[in-house]
Amino acid sequence: MIDQREVEAYAAARGRVIERIADAASRAGRDPEDLTLVAVSKTVPAERLVAAVAAGLTTLGENRVQEAESKVAVVAGATWHLVGPLQANKARRALETFETIQSVDSAAIAARIDRLAAEVRPGGRVPVLLQINVDRDTSKAGLGPDELEAALDELLALPNLEVRGLMTIGRLVDRPEDARPTFVALRSLSERLRAAHADLGAELSMGMTDDFEVAVEEGATIVRIGRALFGERR
Repeated sequence: MIDQREVEAYAAARGRVIERIADAASRAGRDPEDLTLVAVSKTVPAERLVAAVAAGLTTLGENRVQEAESKVAVVAGATWHLVGPLQANKARRALETFETIQSVDSAAIAARIDRLAAEVRPGGRVPVLLQINVDRDTSKAGLGPDELEAALDELLALPNLEVRGLMTIGRLVDRPEDARPTFVALRSLSERLRAAHADLGAELSMGMTDDFEVAVEEGATIVRIGRALFGERR
């Protein structure tokens, strides 16, 4: 039995986030319908996610393959994105669990996903995003801009992957405005590379609870929101 009070609470939280996305899109002269809201559901129990899906939060993002596996069978009606790091030894399980892998952070993991996809998901191409360490922060995973440029032909040639665009994690800052240079840099990188590589998708996954409005102003097409929807993590 779904707790209707919980459904209503999630619907209200979703409405507030959608309104903020719409306001940010308006400031940038963009259509808010062009944005995808991924509700980052790490640590949220499956029974609460049933209510979240009923409230319209139907695209869910998880950081860990194992945690998502335990939820997928329980939570019907959701589309699942992997937004956290993917270890090579969990690539097969990720393909079995997630529709989209947003965190392809190296050419090696891309090649492994491609090889396994031919077995696990034959007949189609797996949607992926390339995770870019646009700030060249040594504490973050991801391809550096120069690495991406050097490897892009190889990555786009992988037959079982559909590279829909780029993803980044914003810098930790005290003010959302201070995250803007990261988002500007990712958008600029995407535009420059797509001018020469027509097969590179235009998706830009950037922006989380603390900074998603700035990300939308700078061209995000996907925002990954956790706390603003589910509250503080335990």
